[in-house]
Amino acid sequence: MDWARHRREAHQLSHAQEYVKQIVYGGNDGIVTTFAIVAGFAGASAGDGIAMIGGLAVLVFGLANLFADAVSMGLGEFLSGRAQHDLYHNRRQLELREIAENPGHERDELEVILRQRGLSDGDAHAAAEIMVHHPSIMADLMMTYEFGMHDPAEDNPAINGLVTFFSFVLFGAVPLLPYFFFEASPRIFWYSVIATFSALAALGLLRWRTTGEKLLRTLGETIAVGAACALVAYLVGLLVSG
Repeated sequence: MDWARHRREAHQLSHAQEYVKQIVYGGNDGIVTTFAIVAGFAGASAGDGIAMIGGLAVLVFGLANLFADAVSMGLGEFLSGRAQHDLYHNRRQLELREIAENPGHERDELEVILRQRGLSDGDAHAAAEIMVHHPSIMADLMMTYEFGMHDPAEDNPAINGLVTFFSFVLFGAVPLLPYFFFEASPRIFWYSVIATFSALAALGLLRWRTTGEKLLRTLGETIAVGAACALVAYLVGLLVSG
């Protein structure tokens, strides 16, 4: 049975829900990273004696930064996913070896864990006695309850990396859109601000739709984090310009 497909169909999970972590992570970082370029240039151009920096410079630096960081983020997600797979596999193999070599100790550990999870003493003892005869299942339980590690077998590091990359590029391009359509002027920065907050709001709405959490909290958190980073970038540009 294709368990990934079964899980999606049985629980009506959309692809957005499956990859919400990568979408939000890549999208938020893309928006903030690209707007940092725009805000940095705007802050520098606002300083005394600094001429208005052309829109072409913003586009060149913004696009270069956008794609370089998107590749870095995507590859970082891929490598971290592979590392998580390797860590889980090695830790689980060690747990299986410990169960084989010292089943009594591992049984007692599982019994304690099950009691802590709410089972009565009798049920915890009975369950641990059964599980010690099923090392593979017992190892999975120990990985989850003892080490807080979940089986990453259904995660695809390559797909996760691609989702992160495209989310970074898609959302990260939004702050640069005004520079494609309008002449460079003091007003264009505020167009970029509006575009940036629109992208953050869209990301917050997507997060709300996929998680089902409160609308005001998801929107507020997403926009607040982006706004704080944007403000820092603008102030740095202003300070550096003197």
